[in-house]
Amino acid sequence: MQKALSQPPTGSAMLAQKPQKTPAEIEDIILRKIFLISLTGSASSDPKVVYLELTAAEILSEGRPLLLCRDLLERVLIDRLSQNFPGADPPFHYLVGCYRRAYEEGKKVGSMKDKGLRSEMESVIRQAKKLAVSYCRIHLGIPDTFASGDGVKDRKLLLPLIFSEVSSAVDGFGGSSSGAGGLSCPPGFLEEFFRDSDSDSLEPILSDLYDGLRHSVLNVSALGNFQQPLRALMMLVTFPNCAKCLVANRWWIPKGAYVNGRVMEMTSILGPFFHVSALPDPGIFKSQPDVGQQCFSEASTRRPADLMSSLTTIRTVMNNLYDGLREVLLALLKNTDTRESVLEYLAELIKRNASRSHIQVDPLSCASSGMFFNFSAVMLQLCEPFLDANLTKRDKIDPKYVFYNSRLDLRGLTALHASSEEVAAWIGKDNCEKIDGLSHRSDEENRLLQSQEATSSGNSTSSVLSKAKPLSSCGVKNKYPFICECFFMTARVLNLGLLKAFSDFKHLDQDLSRCKETLSTLKAMQGQGASPQLELDIARLEKEIELYSQEKLCYEAQMMDGALLQRALSFYRLMVVWLVGLVGGFKMPLPSQCPMEFACMPEHFVEDVMELLIFACRFPKALDGFMLFYDKFNIRHNIAELLEYLWNVPSHCNAWRQIAREEEKGVYLNFLNFLINDSIYLLDESLNKIPEVKGIEAEMANTAEWERRPAQERQDRTRLFHSLENIIRIDMKLANEDIGMLVFTSEQISAPFLLPEMVDRVASMLNYFLLQLAGPQRNTLTLKDPKKYDTYGFQPKELLKKIVRIYVHVARGDKENVFPSAISKDGRSYNEQLFADATDVLRKIGEDIRVIQEFVELGAKAKMAASDAMDIEAVLGEIPDEFLDPIQYTLMKDPVILPSSRITVDRPVIQRHLLSDNSDPFNRSHLTQDMLIPDVELKARIEEFVRAQELKKQSQGLALDMQSSEVDFQNTKGKITSADWNPMEQ
Repeated sequence: MQKALSQPPTGSAMLAQKPQKTPAEIEDIILRKIFLISLTGSASSDPKVVYLELTAAEILSEGRPLLLCRDLLERVLIDRLSQNFPGADPPFHYLVGCYRRAYEEGKKVGSMKDKGLRSEMESVIRQAKKLAVSYCRIHLGIPDTFASGDGVKDRKLLLPLIFSEVSSAVDGFGGSSSGAGGLSCPPGFLEEFFRDSDSDSLEPILSDLYDGLRHSVLNVSALGNFQQPLRALMMLVTFPNCAKCLVANRWWIPKGAYVNGRVMEMTSILGPFFHVSALPDPGIFKSQPDVGQQCFSEASTRRPADLMSSLTTIRTVMNNLYDGLREVLLALLKNTDTRESVLEYLAELIKRNASRSHIQVDPLSCASSGMFFNFSAVMLQLCEPFLDANLTKRDKIDPKYVFYNSRLDLRGLTALHASSEEVAAWIGKDNCEKIDGLSHRSDEENRLLQSQEATSSGNSTSSVLSKAKPLSSCGVKNKYPFICECFFMTARVLNLGLLKAFSDFKHLDQDLSRCKETLSTLKAMQGQGASPQLELDIARLEKEIELYSQEKLCYEAQMMDGALLQRALSFYRLMVVWLVGLVGGFKMPLPSQCPMEFACMPEHFVEDVMELLIFACRFPKALDGFMLFYDKFNIRHNIAELLEYLWNVPSHCNAWRQIAREEEKGVYLNFLNFLINDSIYLLDESLNKIPEVKGIEAEMANTAEWERRPAQERQDRTRLFHSLENIIRIDMKLANEDIGMLVFTSEQISAPFLLPEMVDRVASMLNYFLLQLAGPQRNTLTLKDPKKYDTYGFQPKELLKKIVRIYVHVARGDKENVFPSAISKDGRSYNEQLFADATDVLRKIGEDIRVIQEFVELGAKAKMAASDAMDIEAVLGEIPDEFLDPIQYTLMKDPVILPSSRITVDRPVIQRHLLSDNSDPFNRSHLTQDMLIPDVELKARIEEFVRAQELKKQSQGLALDMQSSEVDFQNTKGKITSADWNPMEQ
């Protein structure tokens, strides 16, 4: 019989004497310490060391020394595990302990100076580890192998061992990092346990393990310890065999007639993880701890800082959940052996919860709002790689997926612009065309197709023609890229999850408001004489308000997440751009007939976009700190195309002109101001970049000098060159559209351009661009390579024509002759020669002679206005500072006082400022036009000053005239004689 004995202590002192020991003896020492086994009867103080007496006798009978070695190790280990030894560890604890001791011995062996001996002992320790893991897997996977322990019972110890490996200091509220009965996981054990195995041997172990993980988060709320199980799951799916076992598990997708959305949530392996939430759920499914009670009870009396802390905490832990579930799904999707099973699971969740789109949702048959909100958040994260700013992957989204995919049934949803009969007829016709196309295949291809039909679905071609089913159900399998599948799945999940949560939140908010109103009414009735029933009603309402308030805050905690809403907006931006692409893109006019691919798309695709935008508008704090994934100029580019199209529709054009008349100093003036601002910015940016590009081109052209520059400098300059080219191309395109809009609107709506607060701005803009395009420096915009003009969208001749036409259109509507004066007083760009130079260029490029004539007349008026202005300036002389506008330093004509800073400015100047910025420019306080205070006294003094200066100038002129006449008379006096006087000649 084998006995539980021990051996004398063999610590570091034994290793220190290794020069006196042979490698075999050292190997024996190490293995005995790792496996707690003795082949001799020596006494030991450690009761866990066992004496294998029978094994030792067998070894001696074979003529071998009683030394443990690699050859004997597996035989000895089986003997150790096959019997019960009093005081010794049971198999699972023993084998994990063996691995830990091997790890510790490995650290000691690493310090050996003899490289050959060290290498040999490291090999021994690796084998010891491998055996410990292998037999641990055998013990748990085949429970009856060893009589010394219960393998099925010990499987339960594996999960807490994993928890000890993945534990963290932030494992939720009330989380525990304890191991299996205090047994912690030795480094590398789990990796070796799961990595070096096949899925068959792991299947029974992982079946119990996954079931344990599922139960560990069942009915756990956002405040519970879901993070350890989640990290355990994240770790497991990184092992290919564990991932295969997961999707092969019978609870991966529960089967049976009883399975509905709620059953999927509670019984599938991932369901309880998705269930973790802060959102309220009906009583029988309520998660613990209660988030509303624990975080938001008596919210009306709590400090805002406390509530904000709770909101932040919940958002943080929920984001941890989203990130973890995304990593789990990504790991499974990247594995070709598990990808299809993941897509099937996601599709099944959507299918089983289709009724969540109904107004009333049955909580017994549908998954919870919390689950589908989490589902939405995770799907949005999976979409992130193809939600880039330029939407470069949108061509991967195939609209035919809606009609021909074999995973999601989207054809039954209400279509955008087609009846169900029209959708069915169109799909049937399309299928007929596809099947007809198959008849042109070769005989070999047809035989292959028929074989596929027989094995895949059993349907023949005739069944397709007769029943108009999609090709996917006829044996012709359509393969769609993951981006396409993910896009449509996310669209469905958001409709059933995120958008449904928005709707629930809105109704909850309405219920809360009604309760508060009713409570206010009942409390007002208390003063007229209270009754027991009234008091009961008040108490009931106060309790309802408390619960509603808690639920509302729970929704806010999870929903008002800027990052999540940003992803949702980015997704629906892609949705809109993609849908518009089905009708030809952002181009006008629209097709005369609605394309069927667009008409048959699910209606909720568009409705959900609108609902998200409405939610964001109604609840602004939902986007606190949120930076939008779009360029304002690109958005305005789309608007510009739409407006240009509408301008050519008479009814719309008339409505536009009416708005301009009615809102001349309101909405339309703001629109015109922003249009001019954009035009100035975009055209200025692009024109100024052209000389920079030409400069870098010249540097590159000097090959010898360019090659002598450092590589990093050349790389930086090349990168700058391409960046500048990109800016020019984009800005020039947008500038051309804005300038074009100014051309066609100014032709019929010129009055707003001539308003006091606008006319100087318009004139300065036109003068500046005229100087750039027709002035002395215009050659700096000449491009060496003619192809670059098309590349950049830079057409200087057409651009000059547009600028000149705006001049002419505004001048035509100038009844009070204010435009020439505004042109001439622009000191930055205007000079007398400018219009003459531009006229020469216009003749050379073939502009309409009538336009040139009107432009020349405007130039003459501007020149005359400049002369008049010089005369006025000479008349006024030095103007007192108090009469000058502090912003423009020009003589004020209509001074007004700013109410906050109490500074006086000229009304047109401040009105022009307020078109872009509703603030006092001197102290940034809020300011609007109706707040301006006329400075009547100062205006009178300015007018008096002007009159006085004019009278003074007139008097001086008269005196000079009289003085000149007197001089002339004196010069001729005495020179005229009677002989010279001939009255007939006078």
